[in-house]
Amino acid sequence: MAEIAFLYIAESYQCYHAAAIALELAKCGVNVTSFYNDPETPYQLERIRRAVDGPEMEYRRLRRSVPTAAMQSIRTLGMFKNMVLRDNAAILDQYDAIVTVEDTVASARRLGISRPKLIYIPHGCGDRARGFTKEAKEFDYILLPGQKSAQRMLDAGLVRADNHMVIGSVKLETCAALSHVYGPLFSTTRPTVLYNAHKARGLSSWPRFIEPMLRQFAGQSEFNLIVAPHTKMFRRRRQAVRDRWNARSNSTILIDTGSDRCVDMTYTAAADIYVGDVSSQVYEFLVTPKPCVFLNAHRVDWRNNPDFQHWHLGDVVENPGDLMAALQNSITRHALYRARQEEMAGKSLGDRSPGAARRGANIIRDILRK
Repeated sequence: MAEIAFLYIAESYQCYHAAAIALELAKCGVNVTSFYNDPETPYQLERIRRAVDGPEMEYRRLRRSVPTAAMQSIRTLGMFKNMVLRDNAAILDQYDAIVTVEDTVASARRLGISRPKLIYIPHGCGDRARGFTKEAKEFDYILLPGQKSAQRMLDAGLVRADNHMVIGSVKLETCAALSHVYGPLFSTTRPTVLYNAHKARGLSSWPRFIEPMLRQFAGQSEFNLIVAPHTKMFRRRRQAVRDRWNARSNSTILIDTGSDRCVDMTYTAAADIYVGDVSSQVYEFLVTPKPCVFLNAHRVDWRNNPDFQHWHLGDVVENPGDLMAALQNSITRHALYRARQEEMAGKSLGDRSPGAARRGANIIRDILRK
């Protein structure tokens, strides 16, 4: 019987893109072990398993050598993914396949993992160049959510016609199964704006926009505001720092630096208007076409750059002082962007019929028969 390792070598939020596939495989009798690096991952895996009524699964913490553990103990330095991969190369090499949502695993062959087939499921469907790097060539197979990513990878020579498949968004399906029992986010009913800043250096709008934005929203009575940056933005910060930011919430402004609601699509579903920079979550928001405003904090020349395709789905603002007017105009101007939003969401999210996880599991079973 096939033995498959699902490898969650980065932060726990990534498991929403693949865990349901592991559960589908387990239902079919495949032996699946979920290896994790982030100690918060088993909680998220169990949350997903219960939501989809999946079978019991085996979770194993990736071994960490003394040097790796010492480096990881300094939280601000990160997950040390390659060091962890090296520490676990021998055990991972025993499996028939490794399924991962993190392109760091492209170094597996170099680190001595030669036996398993390497299967990559990118965690997201965005446009940044970071999602289309040469690391993709190191994987035997790649499962993608939509045709947009597939075509761009083909054009760049990152995949071949015979080693990639389009299955739809596993995360959309997974989050739809979750029980969102949080209650109303705000006591006052108003149009709700979601500010979803990315952490990407040189692209993030957060340093330039967050304080002016909070001042502007404090001085108006037209909108509610959710501030939910990319979950990694505060991942390495001390809890006291996160608590100080969260404590700035009030009756019309909700600031969340990393709860479950930042990763399970609660906010993208609840918001009426999206404000952001380069996060792929914009496409999750656009499951239903709605107004968007994009923040070009670094005055990037974006119009003919494929890394910013999503900025053609709403007005683009360069100056914090122009944000409120753009928000006020976004609803009436949405008609200008709606058709393009529908097209791009379709190409990015792919097949939204039920069964993305099942399609992925069936493809992996076929791969193992080759």
